[in-house]
Amino acid sequence: MSNNKLSVDELKAKVDQDLGTSRWFPVTQERIDQFADLTEDPQWIHIDPERAAKETPFGGTIAHGFLSLSLLSAMAMDVVPGVQGTVMGINYGFDKVRFLNPVRSGSQVRGHFKLAGVEPRGDNQLLIRYAISVEIDGVDKPAIACEWLSLIVLG
Repeated sequence: MSNNKLSVDELKAKVDQDLGTSRWFPVTQERIDQFADLTEDPQWIHIDPERAAKETPFGGTIAHGFLSLSLLSAMAMDVVPGVQGTVMGINYGFDKVRFLNPVRSGSQVRGHFKLAGVEPRGDNQLLIRYAISVEIDGVDKPAIACEWLSLIVLG
């Protein structure tokens, strides 16, 4: 999370506002290969640059959609404000995820975050909803559009 910590009321006041844009994250072939090893997903469109250049419309390998999605955690650390009194935060999942455009090896991506909602859950929890678009450098159509949920427990 960014170093900026907001009160619950300050956070609620930011609903429907942009929170910011993360730094760029490189999507190298090495990163793609490591993700393929880690997730046991060695599909050739990800790990065989020569074949992918010949047999796909992408001109080379592309990142796994889940690799691009997994970068959201690091992107959020750049821009999402903390909440005063937070004991812990839990990834609560996604209401919607769309992989709109493949991320080619050698490109870079960054996340645009908007605070879409803050809902109280009991006396000491908040369900926070983020609307996120993942941009590919130099490409008009985003890689991902999603709604990400986070549950925070307040002390």
